Amino acid sequence: MSSTEGQTVAAEQVVWLIGPDDLNVPLTAHLRYSSEDPYAVRMSFDSGLPKPVEWAFDRDLLAAALHGPEGVGDVRAWPSPGRTAVDKIMNIVLGNLDGYARFETSAAEIELFLARTFELVPAGQESDGFDIDAELAELLSQA
Repeated sequence: MSSTEGQTVAAEQVVWLIGPDDLNVPLTAHLRYSSEDPYAVRMSFDSGLPKPVEWAFDRDLLAAALHGPEGVGDVRAWPSPGRTAVDKIMNIVLGNLDGYARFETSAAEIELFLARTFELVPAGQESDGFDIDAELAELLSQA
């Protein structure tokens, strides 16, 4: 059992949904990281539907996207300059063949959130909390 089992990191962050004709809609994103799922960062948006819309990101993809374009398919992210030299933007595109949504948010806030996740579960130690034999036995018992 890992000493970080069941621990989470959470944050709220303003993201801007970028629409056609430079329409920018502010939304509140809820970011969540759990030591029980150490490879993923979850981002949910209140959309007015009964349940929030939730996306899962690879934590390493999000961290790498602070420095350059990352991702293919449903999740892509990259940095871009902000209004000032220190105000870097994180661009995030979520979608599939049926459509996509593009968001902009503060890269600095993403970086702070990720730093907290890496304090909880350091890079390279994601699998330390897994009992591979127990997980395999559980999977095989369901077959």
